[in-house]
Amino acid sequence: MAEVGDYRILHEAALRDYLAGISDLKALLGGEPAAWGITEVGDGNLNLVFIVKGTRGGVAVKQALPYVRLVGESWPLPLSRAHYEYLALSKQAQLAPGLVPALLHHSETLALTVMELLEPHIIMRKGMVAATQYPGFVDDITTFMARTLFFTSDLALSAAEKKQGIAAFAGNHALCKITEDLIFTDPYRIAEQNRWTAPYLDGLATELRDDMDLHVAISRLKLKFMASPEALLHGDLHTGSIMVTESQTRVIDPEFAFYGPMGFDVGAVLANLLMAYFASAGHERTLGERQAFESWVLETVEKVWNEFARKFLDLWRAGATGDAYPVTLFAGERGAACLEAERQAYMQRLFADTVGFAAAKTLRRIFGLAHNIDFELIEDPKKRAISEARAVRLARAMMVETGAFQAIADITGAARKLRDWMPEIANG
Repeated sequence: MAEVGDYRILHEAALRDYLAGISDLKALLGGEPAAWGITEVGDGNLNLVFIVKGTRGGVAVKQALPYVRLVGESWPLPLSRAHYEYLALSKQAQLAPGLVPALLHHSETLALTVMELLEPHIIMRKGMVAATQYPGFVDDITTFMARTLFFTSDLALSAAEKKQGIAAFAGNHALCKITEDLIFTDPYRIAEQNRWTAPYLDGLATELRDDMDLHVAISRLKLKFMASPEALLHGDLHTGSIMVTESQTRVIDPEFAFYGPMGFDVGAVLANLLMAYFASAGHERTLGERQAFESWVLETVEKVWNEFARKFLDLWRAGATGDAYPVTLFAGERGAACLEAERQAYMQRLFADTVGFAAAKTLRRIFGLAHNIDFELIEDPKKRAISEARAVRLARAMMVETGAFQAIADITGAARKLRDWMPEIANG
């Protein structure tokens, strides 16, 4: 890894000089470097992100900062996360071509990556706040998840290959620690950086801290996150890490990548769709104006799981070359039937994990440090709190009563019933 002493933060002038010194990028951008347009657009929690445009083309530049941008220098963070993000993007491009931005340049020393500029793509979360539907999303995101998860698992890899993969990402523990604290621990205790829509959700925040059934459930999920290196995860696969048009999907920002439980990635996608559904009522200007969008969101929730499961199973049936479930143990018709039954049981276990992790991702976005604009852009705080309380009610059930959700339709059915439920919340 690069020494911190070799690193410097590149602001506009320094970034211009740096890019101008790389012949391929200079040619791609075109024109004189002095005329390039450079705009800092990073609205995330951790990094600097620039859009650079020349006369011929444009690029996106991402540079890691040595601290958490959302908090500041009081929270240092290793620059090595940019290296792991580059490794993950490279692997994802190999396994799911066309579903991540093209990599154009990487400097480990500067913790900097230059990528394809995605235009006219927008962050999916922003589009969903505006009630935009994305008909190509289901096919793209399920292909991405099925291929990246299956082909980095023991179902596709030899034991040696899998262990080499785990080792390659094992150093990304600082980013894992953020997840372990901010998702699985802090929302359930008094933590300085927690926040919620006060005073309306004060009572729910207290309940979260006192709910021992919930504490047991979240602790089991945390242990699974820490101790189950099933496949290479994106690690932060939410609608803020997906850029879309109506026909294209690109997954970005895998700096949290590591080998962990598959349900964490799948659950993150479902959680963010469900939060968009519950937030939708708070964005209504006239009654019922977002009904078509909300129906599409719940249909998308169902299709994401169903299509992911179908594609994952198709990959397993077509070419399981890994050391898990060796085909030599399942010869003949009886063996084939037993293996197929085990595949179905495997997917049911993965579904249960997905349900729990989706709940964990939801609760942290309402009571933890980093929130979603789905809820945050609801101007009326009481309306926001009502939408959030509905999401909390479902998430709590999904985490503590996971066995009650045997199929994805059980989740969408419960969400639909909660759409107009009115919680008892404090009056501010």
